[in-house]
Amino acid sequence: MIIPTTLHAAPAPTASALVLRPWRVEDAAALVEVYRDPGLRRWTDTSMDCEDDGVRWVRAQERGWSAGARFGFAVLEAASTAGTRLVGNVVLKEVAPGKPSAEVGYWTAARARGRGVAPRALETLTAWALETFRADGLERLELLHQEDNPASCRVAVKCGYEFDRTLPAAPPAYPLDGHLHIRHASTR
Repeated sequence: MIIPTTLHAAPAPTASALVLRPWRVEDAAALVEVYRDPGLRRWTDTSMDCEDDGVRWVRAQERGWSAGARFGFAVLEAASTAGTRLVGNVVLKEVAPGKPSAEVGYWTAARARGRGVAPRALETLTAWALETFRADGLERLELLHQEDNPASCRVAVKCGYEFDRTLPAAPPAYPLDGHLHIRHASTR
C-alpha cells in the first residue's frame, strides 16, 4: 500500500488552502509556540515547554508512521509573506489490518480558530483514511472529546461524525465525561 505523505484541503471561500504533511523535527519550535496557548493545553494531555519537548513529540509521531498504526499530520497554511505556518494537527490512530475502527483527533492553533481550519483538516484526514484503509477493513472512524468542549462537538457534527453516546470520565487523561462521535465509511 502506498500512503501519500502530503494531503491538500480545499480552501474555504474566505480562507487559505491547507497542507497536511507528516510532522518534521524542524516543526518543533513552532509546535512549542502553539502549545503556549492555555486553551490548547486545556484540551490536550501533552506538555510542551521547550524545543526538546517538541522534538520528542515529533519523534513519537515519526515512530507512529513507521509502525503504520498512527498517522499524525501537521496542518499548515500559506503565510502572507513566505512559506507556511503551523495552524493545527490531525491524527489517525489505532489503525490495524482487519480492525473495523480507528480513532481521529485534532487540535487547532489559537490564531486559526474560528476560520474553518479544523473542519477542513478533519474532513481531508477522514476522506484519506477511509479511502486508504478501507481495503484493510476500516469501516468507521471514532472521534472523542470532553463533554465541555462544544467547539469540538460542532466540528465533529459538521464533518459527518454523528453523536453516539456519552462516555464516563476516565481520569487522569479524561477527567470529565466525553462524547463519542462516529463516522461510517458509507456516510457522505
